[in-house]
Amino acid sequence: MVDFDWPWQYKFPPFFTIQPNIETFKKQLEAWCSLVLDYQRHIKQYTLDVTEAQNSELFYNKQLNRRLSLEAIYVVLDELKRRGNLEWKDKSKKSCTLIWRTPAEWGKIIYNWICSRAMNNTVCTLFELSDGEDSEGQEFHGLDKEILIRALKSLESEGKAEFMVFDGSEGVKFF
Repeated sequence: MVDFDWPWQYKFPPFFTIQPNIETFKKQLEAWCSLVLDYQRHIKQYTLDVTEAQNSELFYNKQLNRRLSLEAIYVVLDELKRRGNLEWKDKSKKSCTLIWRTPAEWGKIIYNWICSRAMNNTVCTLFELSDGEDSEGQEFHGLDKEILIRALKSLESEGKAEFMVFDGSEGVKFF
C-alpha cells in the first residue's frame, strides 16, 4: 500500500486543538472532515471505532506528540454526519460507517464495471463482487457489505439490477 499523503495541517500543532476564532474553526473543521474521509478511503476502512480511533495515526501525530481530543473527534464526526458522510451504528456513538461515496455512486461504478466486462444478464454473488478475484483492483473491491447492498438496491430502483436471495446466499442479476 502506498503511503498516505498527509495534508500540511497534519504537521501543524494547532491543527490538533479546536480553534476559538470561528472562521479559523470552519477551515479547521473542513480540513478534518476531508482528512478523515481521505484517510479512511486510502486504507479502505468503512467502519470507525471512536475509542480505537483516538490512538490511531489519523487523530494522533506521534512526531508532534499531538492528539485530537475525544470531544473534538466528536465535533468532526458530527459534522460528517450533518454532511451525509457518516452514519452511527449505535446510539452510544461508539462506532460509525463512513460514506465517501453515495450508494448511487457506488452502484454506477459497479454497473460500469459489469458493462465493461459484458456481464449483463448474469447473476453474481455479493462475495464475487466485493471479494472475488475478478473484482481485485476495482475501487469497490472489499466494499462494506451494507454499502454494497445499498448500491445494488440503488441499481435495482433504476431497473439496472435485481437484488435476490437464493439458497441462503445474496446476489444480484444485472440487466
